[in-house]
Amino acid sequence: MDLDDDACYRAFSMRDARLDGRIFGAVRTTGIYCRPICPARTPKRENITFYPSAAAAQEAGFRPCLRCRPETSPDLGAWNGASNTVTRALSLIEQGAMDGGDVEALAERLGVGERQLRRLFRKHLGASPVAVAQTRRVLLAKQLIHETRLPMAEVALAAGFGSVRRFNETFQQLFGRPPGALRRSGALELSAGEGGAASLKLPYRAPYDWEAMISFLAGRAIPGVETVSARRYARTLAVGDAVGVVVVEPGEGDWLKVTLSFPRVEVWPAVIARVRRVFDLAADPNLIGAHLSEDPDLAPLVAARPGLRAPGAWNGFELAVRAVLGQQITVTAARNLAGRITAAHGAPLDTEVARANGLSRLFPTPQAMALLDVETLGMPRARARALVSLAQAAAADPDLFGTRRSLDEAVARLKALPGIGEWTAQYIAMRALREPDAFPHADIGLMRALEDGEGRRPTPLELLARAERWRPWRAYAASHLWAFDPVYAPPAQGTPHAA
Repeated sequence: MDLDDDACYRAFSMRDARLDGRIFGAVRTTGIYCRPICPARTPKRENITFYPSAAAAQEAGFRPCLRCRPETSPDLGAWNGASNTVTRALSLIEQGAMDGGDVEALAERLGVGERQLRRLFRKHLGASPVAVAQTRRVLLAKQLIHETRLPMAEVALAAGFGSVRRFNETFQQLFGRPPGALRRSGALELSAGEGGAASLKLPYRAPYDWEAMISFLAGRAIPGVETVSARRYARTLAVGDAVGVVVVEPGEGDWLKVTLSFPRVEVWPAVIARVRRVFDLAADPNLIGAHLSEDPDLAPLVAARPGLRAPGAWNGFELAVRAVLGQQITVTAARNLAGRITAAHGAPLDTEVARANGLSRLFPTPQAMALLDVETLGMPRARARALVSLAQAAAADPDLFGTRRSLDEAVARLKALPGIGEWTAQYIAMRALREPDAFPHADIGLMRALEDGEGRRPTPLELLARAERWRPWRAYAASHLWAFDPVYAPPAQGTPHAA
């Protein structure tokens, strides 16, 4: 943030919610760090220091406030700030890259040196990668303590701590008390292994266009895997060999209510990370909207839907299969075909929670689809071969749809796969890799949305040139154009659209 300390202090004095998640104030006399909206009395100017992230404040020796609860602030961090490397690193950390690795391994995945990565984190977050990872664990654990009835041992596992002992030591050091003391007395504990489900609040930067998000997901919901209504999204999900159900609903404030039904709590951080990515909870719609509104054609679309997000994907392989299926057929036809493939080759999931939500199957794994006979898939042989080859590649390389050091590198890697061209690669990068500047410029819906008064649409190359002014938020421009033209008619032969 380009704010001096006096401006930050005014924000705290005014309890300015616009800066919530962007700055944190640490009070030297109490050793506590807070959000700008903290209801506590504003400390004296000389007693407060400001930090760009919760991790920076915590690394400096301050502990989270128990009143404003920094773990419930919008998790913006350096989200797509001046450094795409930091953005991608944060995404990997959220997915657990630091749980079993180190900074050197993280830097190698991003294609930079360890010292350079540390410098970038200091510059943009004010903290080291290790401190960021530890702060995420602490804040998630604190949220689980406050918002669930999990026993402390399961909270430790669910937050990503390697051991209960380390969990206890960290909380004793930070708060001067054991973690159990932070929970209100009398709370009845319920183990996830006993069939219990936990609900959490995942905050976001308002506004949030829930209607557009749920409409996009509803049109692509795979029968048996996903069920969608106006106020509820549910799906089956596998994380490694752990399976369960996740339910997402709009909250009464600036947050989504997420209910997790996964008996193995150690996969919860990964599930939460996927929810945040699919529902794009880290975006700052005001920042993005202001940039896109500089284009007179996009300005009315942004004004009509100020809280629009760019929907993500639960699984890279699943999204890639959907994208290949969606080539040259309608969204509805692609969804139905995905449903038939899932019914025939997806593993069944028969639990009380699944049945209650109308769910019955997991999406097929790459290993299962790699063994399929192309003649049995009920589609053109070339596309069937592409799907099987894609599954074989994904089975051989679990990181096939992982974060890359740049958008260009990710697209080049994807285009090397059978059946994946420029449009499909950009679409996968946009939704599965969460690249905010990905742009499937050959999409029929995008071209149709920019049709002029005489019925002329831009060509793919014209659209690509026009989109230069939308950088680095072209994926969000695409979302606004799709929202403007939500009904996808059968495209012309060879012309793809968003699957």
